[in-house]
Amino acid sequence: MTARQLRYITNQWSTLSGHLHPSKHVHQLLDESPRSNPTAFYPVNLPFDAFKRLKLLLKSGQLNAIDEVTLALALKGSCGDSKQGTQVHKFAITSGLMSFVTVPNSLMNMYAKSGQFEKALCIFEGLNGPDIVSWNTLLSGFQKSEEALGFVSKMNLNGVAFDAVTCTTALSFCLDLEGFLLGLELHALVVKSGLDGEVFVGNALITMYARWKRLEQAGMIFDAMRNKDLVSWNAILSGYSQEDGYGLEAIWTFIEMVKQRMKLDNVSFTGAVSACGHQRNLEVGRQVHGLCIKRGYGTHVSVCNVLMSMYAKCEVVEDAKWVFRRMNEPNVISWTTMISIDEKDALRHFNKMRSDYVHPNDVTFVGLIHAITSGKLVEEGRMVHACCVKGSFLSESNVCNSLITMYARFELIQDSVKVFEELESRETVSWNALISGYAQNGMFLEAMRTFFSAAGECKPNQYTFGSVLNAIGSCEHLSLKHGQWCHLHLIKVGFNTDPIVSNALLDMYAKRGSISEAQKVFNEIPQKSQFAWTSLISAHARHGNYDSVMASFKEMITEGVKPDSITFLSILTACGRNGMVDIGKQIFDSMLTEYQIEPSSEHYSCMVDMLGRAGRLEEAEKLMGCTPGGPGLSMLQSLLGACTIHGNVEMGERVADTLMEIEPNESGPYVLMSNLYAEKGKWEKVAKLRKMMRQRGVRKEVGFSWVDVGDINSSMSLHGFSSGDRSHPQSDEICKMAEYLGLHMELLIEKNRLRIHGNDNDNMT
Repeated sequence: MTARQLRYITNQWSTLSGHLHPSKHVHQLLDESPRSNPTAFYPVNLPFDAFKRLKLLLKSGQLNAIDEVTLALALKGSCGDSKQGTQVHKFAITSGLMSFVTVPNSLMNMYAKSGQFEKALCIFEGLNGPDIVSWNTLLSGFQKSEEALGFVSKMNLNGVAFDAVTCTTALSFCLDLEGFLLGLELHALVVKSGLDGEVFVGNALITMYARWKRLEQAGMIFDAMRNKDLVSWNAILSGYSQEDGYGLEAIWTFIEMVKQRMKLDNVSFTGAVSACGHQRNLEVGRQVHGLCIKRGYGTHVSVCNVLMSMYAKCEVVEDAKWVFRRMNEPNVISWTTMISIDEKDALRHFNKMRSDYVHPNDVTFVGLIHAITSGKLVEEGRMVHACCVKGSFLSESNVCNSLITMYARFELIQDSVKVFEELESRETVSWNALISGYAQNGMFLEAMRTFFSAAGECKPNQYTFGSVLNAIGSCEHLSLKHGQWCHLHLIKVGFNTDPIVSNALLDMYAKRGSISEAQKVFNEIPQKSQFAWTSLISAHARHGNYDSVMASFKEMITEGVKPDSITFLSILTACGRNGMVDIGKQIFDSMLTEYQIEPSSEHYSCMVDMLGRAGRLEEAEKLMGCTPGGPGLSMLQSLLGACTIHGNVEMGERVADTLMEIEPNESGPYVLMSNLYAEKGKWEKVAKLRKMMRQRGVRKEVGFSWVDVGDINSSMSLHGFSSGDRSHPQSDEICKMAEYLGLHMELLIEKNRLRIHGNDNDNMT
């Protein structure tokens, strides 16, 4: 609360006092409260009944029996009922009992808990000599941490000696970085003043440090506490369970709680189950679940929600469903969890949720949209989009981002753009979703342009760079200069060591053939992941560098990194292109025997290509027949190419017929068979094939090459050209330069020939 705000609310004191009508008789004041059935006098130690006792004392004329304690108790019983509390406030003013600090303290407490904090602040500002209870009462009523910590500073400036309640309350407001720094000062004050022996102060310190992930400090405070209650144990348990790296500590803490026969509650169980989920420790999780049931928390909604999450993380979805079915009243978190873990029935759960009058939230829609996206349910996706519009959920950025991703996966990128353009505020995640959507749909130039627009409106993060680098790597006609510019930019903003960015950068250079840059990026990665190793091996494989492929693979295994199916594709490709058939077969066999990776059709295709290149066509055809799901296009094309190279007309005809049946308009089989017939001198069959191509409207695809021209500001794309292409505006100059280079190369060849010939003559003489 700023000083100006405090002064403003203080000025409202006269207005508040004017509303209390002090001229009314005390009996009339309390008669304004709702009437109830006549009762006998209630014991003074029951706060809720204290108001009735006060009313009866007034009616019986026993004004002398009403003191500050009576009013304080009546006000305590009026918390949450501002109308009743206001009646007591009026009596306190007319009776003169406001001079007792206990009464205004109780009034502040009542107003703060009734949601009328401004009135509580007015009362505080009217106090001549507030005591520590006054300060603490008002402090506990603040809703915003910034204002609360400002009030703590004001207390310090006024020389107020902080007690245990002050420190405990103040620590609960240490939420941001500035608050955490104040929390450190409060910790020092606690130690200096000897308040560290108070249990609830220690609990507050543990909670603060755990919130800021300073779990070592939280553990030290916990261990130093002489007296610990359930809150202490739950505080350290919750802190450990919220951090992935402290799952074992959380489980051991819970076990110790059980050993000490603590009276476990729902907080204890949620912390323990959450830790088991982080650790993927199903065995201990089941034991904790059994104890939950034994202690009566088997159907508690918050415990069941965490149990469902734990079973889902441990990939035991049926057990999560069983927990859900046993819940008496599942809430929005329960239903949202079910939608997320049971994607096949996500829509059914969503409809049942609404029929049970449980209102979905933004997280519910995010989970539902993800399930629909995975199931490729286009019409259902549009229906859910309409629900989001009707429920005003398009104001939630996470829902809109999910819709952008959904439409992109459905290859409806214009719908993604429409959702993006309707966003009220575009955050980095929204830009990332659109960039990634363009890249997934092969619209790489649009992805690059969107990245430039995003860089002008928001601060790109590691996922932004990851998406745009993926687009540059996948787009052959996009200038590599843009990738190099991104590389420089991400170094400038400090993302060059981020694993996501490093892997994307390595993959980009590898795909674009810049093997030296890829190697440099790889060498600079501190923790080399499976993806990094595979990207490097793939880069070497594309360049046909067999020795580098095998050396990198050997080093990868030595480092303890397990290869995946993509790694083996690159290795088999390298073996095939270098004629290393026997080694390739050994590696292919080791996939299942040593690494438990089932070879896919792509791996079989690599082997068929490898055998075909080596001229072992019968083996290749036999292996093709063993392929899971039957041979694919790439496998048939590889074998046909091998038949052409090795002149096997009979097998080539069989393979070509199959290819033409699958893809009758694809020019590849016709061209390869035509070349094979021509090589064998079977011109009639060549003519027949060409006639068939004309009849079917099959055209030979034109081969394109790209050249990088200009600088980064002149053009985003490379210039594509084909044989005889004169589309470039400077085609005449280009042709003349090509002719000049050709003549110059002939001259160099001739000079070299003459030099060698001259040396031979000298040697002869």
